[in-house]
Amino acid sequence: MKMGREAPSRSVQQPVWLQEYIESPEKQQQLYRKTLRIVILSQIFGGAGLAAGTTVGGLLVQDMLGTESVAGIPTALFTLGSAGATLAVGRLSQRFSRRTGLVAGFLTGGLGAIGVIIAALLNSIVLLFASLLIYGAGTASNLQARYAGTDLATPKQRATAVSMAMFSTTFGAVAGPNLVGVMGDFADSIGVPTLAGPFILAASAFILAGLVLFVFLRPDPLVVSTAIATTREKDGTAQENSEGSAINKRGVVIGATVMVLTQFVMASIMTMTPIHMGHHGHGLGEVGMVIGFHIGAMYFPSLFTGFLVDKVGRTAMAVASGTTLLASGMLAAFAPGDSMTLLICALVLLGLGWNFGLISGTALIVDATHPSNRAKTQGSVDVLLALSGASGGALSGMVVAHYSYAALSLTGAILSLLLIPVVVWSRMK
Repeated sequence: MKMGREAPSRSVQQPVWLQEYIESPEKQQQLYRKTLRIVILSQIFGGAGLAAGTTVGGLLVQDMLGTESVAGIPTALFTLGSAGATLAVGRLSQRFSRRTGLVAGFLTGGLGAIGVIIAALLNSIVLLFASLLIYGAGTASNLQARYAGTDLATPKQRATAVSMAMFSTTFGAVAGPNLVGVMGDFADSIGVPTLAGPFILAASAFILAGLVLFVFLRPDPLVVSTAIATTREKDGTAQENSEGSAINKRGVVIGATVMVLTQFVMASIMTMTPIHMGHHGHGLGEVGMVIGFHIGAMYFPSLFTGFLVDKVGRTAMAVASGTTLLASGMLAAFAPGDSMTLLICALVLLGLGWNFGLISGTALIVDATHPSNRAKTQGSVDVLLALSGASGGALSGMVVAHYSYAALSLTGAILSLLLIPVVVWSRMK
């Protein structure tokens, strides 16, 4: 099923420097490799930035308001902020360049993290909530950056390109939660509340990620790939998607559904795990360790996952995502709350299932789009992804407050099974 054509966003009459890339496959591959290196560097910083809100956001709000029923609000806020920012980043990228959209998002996220620090100093819950919304822009850019590596990738390189960007996030994302204690001590030493300490790291990391892209992401991969695609269409030499800039609606729906479901399950269980651990006497360092393992599992296996998605297939890995999330939810539900080992295993499986779903879903989205409409479509899909995380984070606190962490985990396990009929539908003609 196809949607109507959209006019190419850039003229076929190209500048000399751009024409050189259009005419030279070697230069295209050189730019592809350079883009991956720049994205990898920015993702290391970006990963450290996103870890702060994940690890201590709920604890900070709980401390300021004195109730755990709102502990899921921070995740809801920064993922809701991420939704709006994702749409803006996608549209800025399509209209101007990947570089413009991603840099704007990272710098805005850094300002949001600074706002969280000021809110903690002033004990202002209104400023805290507003700042968490803005902080979500950094999360949006961190996630959208995975698409930059696919702009010049061949169909058989796409999942691998996504996986390389995500793998690099591991270094910052794992270091961030494990620096919670250190940043807390540093915050104390300068008169900032302990739980705001990780946001000092987040502000620095997001701003550095934006600066890396601003300085080095030239030429822009989306500008080049769009010019290549439109030139091939005019010359009648397009090698993919013979209907030009049409969007494969079915492929977009399937890819979006896979990512949305995995994001909802992951965000809901992850958000309440630190609160659940606090109930069983675990300290901030132990919480950071568990979340560190979880985030590591979200990103570290990416190279292997990308290889499997390209070789085994997108839909097969979507099924693997569902079964892995099912195992995670069951283990989290029945593991004793004082068992660090079982909690780590449950959260590792949770991150791994998310990893399978995000990379396979992303590859499906890229397969189904054209450079002239790709960034805008990707931004729109990632809005749904962010809203899914926001709703999962918000509802998780309510479920745990009225029922239990086990009930939340079992619900996530059951929802993950919905990926199976999605895959079955994707194979129907």
